[in-house]
Amino acid sequence: MNIDKKTQKYDRQLRLWQVSGQEALENSRVCLINGTATGCEILKDLVLPGIGSFTVVDGKEVDGADAGISFFLDGDRIGTNRALAVTELLQELNEDVRGDYLAEDPISLIENRIDYFLQFTIVIAVGVPEKPLLKLSEALWDSKIPLFIVRTTGFVGYFRVTLPEHTVVETHPESIVDLRLDIPFPALEQYVKTFDFDSMDNMDHGHIPYVVILLKYLDQWKKDHDGKLPSTSAEKKQFKQLIESGRRNTDEENFNEALANAWRVFTPTKVTSQVQEIFNDSACESITANSSNFWIITRAIRDFVTNEGQGLLPLAGTVPDMKADTSTYVTLQTIYRQKAKTDIATVRSHVDKILSSIGRTSDFIHDDEIVSFCKHAAFIQVIRYRSLKEEYISDPKKSDIDRWLQDPQDNIVHYILIRAIDKFYETHNRYPDAATFFFEGDTEEVNEEAKSEFELLKTYVNILLSDLQITNPPDHLDDYIHEICRAGGSELPNMASLLGGLVSQEVIKIVTRQYIPINNTSIFDGIKSTSSTYIL
Repeated sequence: MNIDKKTQKYDRQLRLWQVSGQEALENSRVCLINGTATGCEILKDLVLPGIGSFTVVDGKEVDGADAGISFFLDGDRIGTNRALAVTELLQELNEDVRGDYLAEDPISLIENRIDYFLQFTIVIAVGVPEKPLLKLSEALWDSKIPLFIVRTTGFVGYFRVTLPEHTVVETHPESIVDLRLDIPFPALEQYVKTFDFDSMDNMDHGHIPYVVILLKYLDQWKKDHDGKLPSTSAEKKQFKQLIESGRRNTDEENFNEALANAWRVFTPTKVTSQVQEIFNDSACESITANSSNFWIITRAIRDFVTNEGQGLLPLAGTVPDMKADTSTYVTLQTIYRQKAKTDIATVRSHVDKILSSIGRTSDFIHDDEIVSFCKHAAFIQVIRYRSLKEEYISDPKKSDIDRWLQDPQDNIVHYILIRAIDKFYETHNRYPDAATFFFEGDTEEVNEEAKSEFELLKTYVNILLSDLQITNPPDHLDDYIHEICRAGGSELPNMASLLGGLVSQEVIKIVTRQYIPINNTSIFDGIKSTSSTYIL
């Protein structure tokens, strides 16, 4: 069998996010603001799996610090534009990816030509100060373009996602198996009735699928218990003993599987509270011409549940491996798949009705999308992020931050310091830096200079704490202020590499709309080797 070069090249990731995910990745247009070591590491981890294109916006020239920190720059590049240098080197990693650059100060671009950023699928802002960041965030928010805010300083890494809404169908749970053993559908019930356990020889008896075993004995249980399922611990134990009584010898693997999966009989099949909450969402209730495919199909599935589904989601149609002969197993698979196809066809009809009601033709949503949605309907997710404006200005989560800050081990302290050094930068056009003072002058002078820098940053920390209405800052805060002064806003190669992996992973989740991305802030402490996520 011949496999094309592209499939060979991306084989491992295709197994993770399938062809649909790879296509989404290849159609993405990523903008990186500032080609720092961290920015380069993020792009590296996006270029290698094959994003469509990237553009680096950076007006700075490569200096000695860049060449010393970034794996993508060396001494030969000193004095050249940083955006151009990193673009050329990053593009060498994957010939399938198109790279471009803009040798312009990104802060000036945000102030004067912010519409430039609206052409991209996703924007990654590395080390952008607070004021221009707020403006950029608001523009991208209004255009529903995801923004990743990234910062590394010393041994601390921080990133934040802003986006009004992110919906996920393929969340990749551990299992999507839905066997409906507690409420079997008619075709499954009829199939189970074709098995006569008593007349089977030992070979056939040892290859009865565990689904059939469970349903056969469940039918017997219901006849003896007024049609009720086992519910108490005692009844569940009795049901398992009933199954055990049908075993002919101890090495029948199918009966072992039946006992191991008896919990599926006891667990009611129903719409989860999480999915029901999505069904009750106003976006599902009021479908308009501006509604996304996600909400249109969600509404169609809700209509299915209310009507044909009789309170149940479309059947996923997936049958796990089990001890059975090939013919029996294939027949069982076919029964589940046929039921799933019937449910999909019904959902398709609901989708078409909805599309017609908003003036769209049925080909607006393809069958493949509906098939995938029905298969994963029990695990869909909707994430609504808070805007940066809410976090910083209109509605900061003061009490939560205050509570987290009291714990000396909590990483929220780094959030306070990162916000504080941004305020410091606005006034002084530089980041606090006490490190240089350890190499100049005598010891007494060094300590005075370092102390001065510490006190200056602490002023901005106190301003932020006041804004957050935190009146009792913890004692351990001073230690972290000293540390961030010592770091001096510097990047470290190992932290850049680590953040590159973390951020690129979340970018891929957002772009492919697969797996569940963070909501909304992540902080990594490289000294303690701990990470935390916060909804801020």
